[in-house]
Amino acid sequence: MFRCNINSIVLIVSLLFHFQWKVDTSQSLEHKLETLYNADGSGSAVHTNNWAVIVGASRFWFNYRHVANALSIYRSVKRFGIPDSQIILMISDDMACDSRNPKPGTVFNNGQHHINVYGDDVEVDYRGYEVTTENFIRLLTGRVLSPTPKSKRLLTNSGSNILIYMTGHGGDGFLKFQDSEELTSMELANAFEQMHQKQRYNEILFIIDTCQAESMSSKIYSPNIIGIGSSKVGEDSLSHHGDPSIGVYVIDRYTYYVLDFLEKHSPSKTTLNEFFDVCPKRLCISTVSVRTDSYARDPRKVALSDFFGNVADFNIIKEQMIPLNTTLPQLDNINNQSSPMPTFSSNWNIIPLSNYMSN
Repeated sequence: MFRCNINSIVLIVSLLFHFQWKVDTSQSLEHKLETLYNADGSGSAVHTNNWAVIVGASRFWFNYRHVANALSIYRSVKRFGIPDSQIILMISDDMACDSRNPKPGTVFNNGQHHINVYGDDVEVDYRGYEVTTENFIRLLTGRVLSPTPKSKRLLTNSGSNILIYMTGHGGDGFLKFQDSEELTSMELANAFEQMHQKQRYNEILFIIDTCQAESMSSKIYSPNIIGIGSSKVGEDSLSHHGDPSIGVYVIDRYTYYVLDFLEKHSPSKTTLNEFFDVCPKRLCISTVSVRTDSYARDPRKVALSDFFGNVADFNIIKEQMIPLNTTLPQLDNINNQSSPMPTFSSNWNIIPLSNYMSN
């Protein structure tokens, strides 16, 4: 129980009347930093956060590589700073716990077992039969059912740059889910438009590794979306290599070379335009397609970290420290040298009442 006397009350009231908020005079510095972190140099600080949606749409053991593809991209975006709270991972089948897996609890994207991409800290948000076209569309558009936990929601806004990566079996204008249903290119385009209308993104980098992948971006009509497909219409997207110990292919060619590129290059020092060329036809066998006609910025001036990375949230504060033993006349003198009280929007300094009250 605190006990206070009249002198303490008078001192507190006097401090409240005499204390004035300091004007933050660092606007020019903030502007420079905003320009620095905005890769095209326009100074428009609209990109404020990053999210990733990663989908492995296939099930069954012989599609092991699609799970490895998705987990490999998941590992990369986490390594570059996007936290699990801003990653939605959808995996149609649990290869790590399959009875045919000779090393339970592991998934490898390399026949030499260099990296266990399943790891110890994988957070799968949608698993098994939860991975459906309905749940995927609901996720993108924010129309999830009311009991859906926060971890299964895409909580983006108008400042969000979103990386959407999908892998599985596809054809001209569709991607299979669970080998039982299909997501069409028109359904995907309409979902993106709903996101645009509801201000759920700033920019989207859409990457899909599947046969005839180009077709999945062909219907997109919303702004600020880049579409990358591992193969053109009429082409197959091929596997890279297999693992004799498990009898299946472990990674697809396009995703393999994407990962190789990300291991060798820093996203902050690499442009989107360079990323477009990670898998030329001599390596992929298929022809990688890139669609940028709805994207406003010049990919040659956009850092890859705008999608494969995260935005640091910080405030710049310029203020004067006032010692607790300052007398009221000294405080008056400080205030007389200050600027008039501004309209404030962020940081407050609060002197604890315990400094003026005894218990």
